[in-house]
Amino acid sequence: MIDPSVFIGSYPFRQVPHPEPAILARVMEREGIAHAWVGHLPSAFADNPAAGNTELYGALEPHREILSPAPTIRPDRPDWKTELDGAARAGAAAIRAFPPQWRMAAGDRALADLAIACGERELPVVLTVRFEDLRQRKAADTFGDLTGAAIRALARAGSDVRLVVCAAGRDLIEEVHWGLTPLEQSRVLWDISWIWGPPDDHLAKLFRSMGSTRFVFGSQWPLRLVQSPKANLELLPDDLATAPLGDPAAMFD
Repeated sequence: MIDPSVFIGSYPFRQVPHPEPAILARVMEREGIAHAWVGHLPSAFADNPAAGNTELYGALEPHREILSPAPTIRPDRPDWKTELDGAARAGAAAIRAFPPQWRMAAGDRALADLAIACGERELPVVLTVRFEDLRQRKAADTFGDLTGAAIRALARAGSDVRLVVCAAGRDLIEEVHWGLTPLEQSRVLWDISWIWGPPDDHLAKLFRSMGSTRFVFGSQWPLRLVQSPKANLELLPDDLATAPLGDPAAMFD
């Protein structure tokens, strides 16, 4: 099981417990998670994430057998293609992009160029819908959620584009999925970190309507607990208990 939705580093709006890679590695061993694609949380809010990417590579080096870097690339930076090539050489499993934090609207040409360039290098783009619920956000946190229109635009940007969308709820998932063609749908995986289990049973309903292989495990550690999505999987109805999840590492196979 791969978790593409974890981070290390500090969060600008509140203190998060144990954002260190060594702690993450221990949590994964305890919870039976084989591998993670790790982002650098401060880089989501940085004007230039290059220094954060360098920090990410160094911090993960002792744990590379289970922690792969998913660095942040800002396509509005003049050197972004150089950074992207450096990420590929550094063994990145995926590339993270944060359109709301960068004030990039749906259909932004730079975002499409990034997604296409990542696809050419067989690197999925990991998108994060939200970091926290609207009710938890501090007054200084003025960034909105990632929109369905932005996700659809990237899914349509090119035939080689592959997206892993994290922290989406059922409403957004259905809005995007049923607004795409079957071929476009095949380019998008969704993590389960923000999908409700019982009593609403959103996860079970999505598995039945879309197929379980359109979904991957996701925790959003250290902002959220790893145990929550695990519990929702364990509480699935009997007919879905053995339903297979998708494999984000096989998106280009």
